Amino acid sequence: MKGLSRSAIFVILALAFSGVLVWIFRGAIAERLILRFVERAAATANPAAGLPDGLHIGLCGTGSPMTDPRHSGPCTAVLAGDRLFIVDAGPGSAATLNRMLLNPGRVEAVLLTHFHGDHVGGLGDLALQRWVAASAESPLDVYGPPGVDSVVDGINVAYANDNDYRIAHHGEKIAPPAGRGLAAKEFSMESADRTVLIDSPSLKITAFLVDHGPVKPAVGYRFDYKGRSVVISGDTRASAAVERESMKVDLLIHEGLSPRLVALMESGFARHARTAYAQVMADIRNYHTSPEEAAEIAQRAGVRMLVFNHIVPPLPSRFLDARFLGDASSRYDGPIRVGVDGDWFSLPTGSTTIEVDSRP
Repeated sequence: MKGLSRSAIFVILALAFSGVLVWIFRGAIAERLILRFVERAAATANPAAGLPDGLHIGLCGTGSPMTDPRHSGPCTAVLAGDRLFIVDAGPGSAATLNRMLLNPGRVEAVLLTHFHGDHVGGLGDLALQRWVAASAESPLDVYGPPGVDSVVDGINVAYANDNDYRIAHHGEKIAPPAGRGLAAKEFSMESADRTVLIDSPSLKITAFLVDHGPVKPAVGYRFDYKGRSVVISGDTRASAAVERESMKVDLLIHEGLSPRLVALMESGFARHARTAYAQVMADIRNYHTSPEEAAEIAQRAGVRMLVFNHIVPPLPSRFLDARFLGDASSRYDGPIRVGVDGDWFSLPTGSTTIEVDSRP
């Protein structure tokens, strides 16, 4: 330590000593952290507790099949008053909901935009956690366009043995047999390009067709609750339907793909003779929306705030967000956010404010 001041030496020794203490007491510290998490989770068994009445939107998955540490499989939680809905359930959705203290046992229904694996891969785990957390006596409802029956049936078959084991181990009081699994709620889009799924005095949920061809049908959703509103685009090319449904909404959560960054990935894979991956990077550019296109939609629709999800390509660092957005900020006058897992947006009733927070 020659050449160091006495104060510097003191700081080094103090840091070393604190590290030793952490090592010695690591078991007690770990237990304290676990207990603190349990206390928080138990205290927020009702996700609406302590929140103002309104629409509250949590991003429980903001990525695509190409996930990264900030963006896991697609999942958006919508809390309308005390009713909790999930739009898409990508891999890891249930774990992210738990981290965000959004009790899976309170999920009323899942609404699927389409049936790509990254949008349905977490359904089984979500159904399992909702079943046991609430000792549910009916399956988890899954709304979707035609084809949802086969998705639900397949997941129920895949989890059949698991569910039997849970009942045998925990008993029917904790895991009621009637509450296991999923129940498909198919809605038809044959005679119109939109349909109302729930229409109560305070809450209206509308599904509308978008263009994600060759994936057909694919839908987005609009939620209206006591004067506040949010549209979730689902996966789509730039769509007139999204623009129509987003007129004057508070929050537009829109998918986004950066053609420039995906083209860089294509050329990189091609240089290394990864021809299949290079072809995939070329293919996906024709059925998604660029940030600039989404910004133009938000501007024409008069949206209060634009948030991106289903981020393509992966953006493992926030320093890449500006490159992803490209020229979007010059095409939309309102606030723009590149969503990350844990983002939380509160839209209180009787107000026009949008409060932004994080629930990592």
